[in-house]
Amino acid sequence: MALPLLTAACIGAELDEQAEGLVGEEELVGEAEGELISTNGFLSNALLPNALLPNALLPNALLPNALLPNALLPNALLPNALTAIKDPGTTGAVSRELLRYIVSCSLRPDQTFSFSWTDSSGVAHPEVYRGDLGYAHWWASGGISNDTYVQHQISACLAARVNWYGVTVSISLRNNEMSSSPAERAAYPVREGAFWGNVFASTPYLGACYDSVGYARARQLQRDCAAGHVETNPTTGEVTWQQCGSMVIWGSCNQLCNGIDTNGGYFRGCVTNYVVSPYVRTDQVVTTFLTAAP
Repeated sequence: MALPLLTAACIGAELDEQAEGLVGEEELVGEAEGELISTNGFLSNALLPNALLPNALLPNALLPNALLPNALLPNALLPNALTAIKDPGTTGAVSRELLRYIVSCSLRPDQTFSFSWTDSSGVAHPEVYRGDLGYAHWWASGGISNDTYVQHQISACLAARVNWYGVTVSISLRNNEMSSSPAERAAYPVREGAFWGNVFASTPYLGACYDSVGYARARQLQRDCAAGHVETNPTTGEVTWQQCGSMVIWGSCNQLCNGIDTNGGYFRGCVTNYVVSPYVRTDQVVTTFLTAAP
């Protein structure tokens, strides 16, 4: 199935480095990033840039469920997956981008996925994708077809990093698998929203909700996938609100999600699909946090 999962992505513009008061904020960010490095990044800190580009799933491009049966290694991929990431055209570009973020969410910083592809001019391009969070570090030696918990965690990580505008913003990702340091929480105090889903399912889906206070800061940074993308018709002045591709924005997290963790500030769980049932919840949710306004 070719689902346009990331056809309209949701990332904001980077903060202006010359803005007043940013120097102190950068110091906190640097300290928090140090926490990620010093703890080896294994489910202990999720301070990551997010710039997952649009159109990550196209017809004939890499489909996440094609990766499930075998180890996350080039020589273990199914033929259609290997063909997708080595394609020299647009299919290959979006396939490699999606794979890079899957590796980032799944493997540890000491693990890599390396391969090479050849462009239409015959020039070889070596690729090395390094892990960050380690959600499924064992995927390097075996498949995760039967591990739906991990599939949901990786999917939530991907959803949280989807990009509408194509530029990078540093965010803090938190949930019950990822702790956060005091420095990280100080540098990223604004709760944006929450993300969940399963891109590996036979019918892939992603869901999101917005924080009733933090969505204003999210829109200021042009991160629209929690609160929805707003466009104004330049001729009529009509304002329209759009979903982020196939990601369904269900509404306010304060109404859809469980209690907030007292330490990390993340939502413990959210309603999976309100149309199907307002009672069925998932705890495989990633809550995102942003920097405060200067």
